[in-house]
Amino acid sequence: MTYDRELADRIRAALSTEPGVTEKAMFGGLAFLVDGSLAVAASGKGGLMVRCDPARADELTAAEGVARMVMQGREMDGWLRVAADVVDDEDALRRWVATGRDVARRVSVE
Repeated sequence: MTYDRELADRIRAALSTEPGVTEKAMFGGLAFLVDGSLAVAASGKGGLMVRCDPARADELTAAEGVARMVMQGREMDGWLRVAADVVDDEDALRRWVATGRDVARRVSVE
């Protein structure tokens, strides 16, 4: 499955005023990096892949349609998968994009 190009356009718009944003094909999707750190991606499996503060993972996964990301059978610390229907709502999309952006900015400074 290829990533949702409309979703990628919406992510791009949400990040349009942010400095240091680049895009890169990655993991079968389109990743958005902030200052070189992966923040969020339009996933090739649908929905979003979002970077998060691992300390907030339990809180964030309490929301419907949000789960820890699993790669090769292992949960990835600090990464979430957000279902496509969750980000159909523009406000929800912007909140999830901001979550990834904020963590990526913090990581790129450390």
